[in-house]
Amino acid sequence: MLGDWASYLVYLLFAAAIAGSLLAGSLAWSRFFHRRLRPGTNKSRAFESGVSDGTFQPSNFSINYYLTAMLFIVFDIEIVFLYPIAVNLDMLGVFGLIELALFVLILAIGYVYIWRKGALEWH
Repeated sequence: MLGDWASYLVYLLFAAAIAGSLLAGSLAWSRFFHRRLRPGTNKSRAFESGVSDGTFQPSNFSINYYLTAMLFIVFDIEIVFLYPIAVNLDMLGVFGLIELALFVLILAIGYVYIWRKGALEWH
C-alpha cells in the first residue's frame, strides 16, 4: 500500500525541501544585506504604489487611454480563442472551418466598427 504512494511522498518531500531552502536562504540573505535605518530618515517613511504618506494627487487621464487599454484586452483575449480552433481544425473538418471563418468575421466587423467610431485615434 505504501509502495504505491512512495513516489508521491518523495516528490512532496523534495518540493517541501526546495521551498524551505529557498525561504531560509532568502531570509539569511536579507538579514545579511539589511541596513539599519535611523529614525526620522526619509527611507523610514511609508511608501506604497508610488504614493508617499498620504500626499496622493489624482491625475486626470484621458478616456482614450482607458479605451485603448480595454480594446487591446478584448481583442487580445479574442485572438487567444483562435489557437484551440486552429490546432483542432483538421478534426473539426468543414464545420470547424466555417466556425473559424464566422469567428474571424465577427472580430473583423468589431474592428471596423471601432475604427469607424475613431476609437483607435490617439488625440
